[in-house]
Amino acid sequence: MSDGGVRITRRGLIVGAGVGAAVGALGCDPHAPRAGLLGAMDALNERVQQRLFRGGRRARLVRASELTPLDDFPRYHISPSVPAAPAGWQLAVGGLVRQPLRLNLDDLKRMPLTEVRVRHHCVEGWTAVASWQGVAMAEIAARAGADPRARFVEFRSFDDGYWSSWDRASALHAQTILAYGMNGSPLEPGHGAPLRLYAAVKLGYKMVKYLTAVSFLPEATGGYWEDQGYEWFAGV
Repeated sequence: MSDGGVRITRRGLIVGAGVGAAVGALGCDPHAPRAGLLGAMDALNERVQQRLFRGGRRARLVRASELTPLDDFPRYHISPSVPAAPAGWQLAVGGLVRQPLRLNLDDLKRMPLTEVRVRHHCVEGWTAVASWQGVAMAEIAARAGADPRARFVEFRSFDDGYWSSWDRASALHAQTILAYGMNGSPLEPGHGAPLRLYAAVKLGYKMVKYLTAVSFLPEATGGYWEDQGYEWFAGV
């Protein structure tokens, strides 16, 4: 969260971008980043961060005057060019749910609006501020009837298969949303249009852009960067 003491403690535990070097130094298999010594370190980090996490605590609302100019807010994708939404794009919500959903943008915009304006933290060390408009993940979970046994949530995208998985408590935090707007305007392709995940409680690489699917699952999975050695919990 953005509370100073908690944020510093958690970020001090993040393996982050340097973990690739650690994988090589430790001789770990990069395709099994949670095995061996590195895996033990990650598991310890995860346990500590889960204990630090407080679902009822909210990150500080940043003043509108602190917004980062749109052109200065970094854009990121792994596809060779900016991904374009497939024809007839819809968000699929499934897994352990009572009612699977398929939602288009109009469906999402008819749901209660939530706005989040907090400081964004990247594992590379930079920060930025934007105002994000969208639907709370907790609202999506309630609409689909997510089963209590689904302790994890997986997010998939059309950006060359980019994906990540989260603990349920973080995914359903009050400041975790599926955003279709940025700074009061429709989300631009460079920032994840038509829909992206945004949260106050995770580092940037966990916030999947170009969303296509949300799945409520009983077991933890990995992620695009997590499977290459980045920390799984990645709390802020």
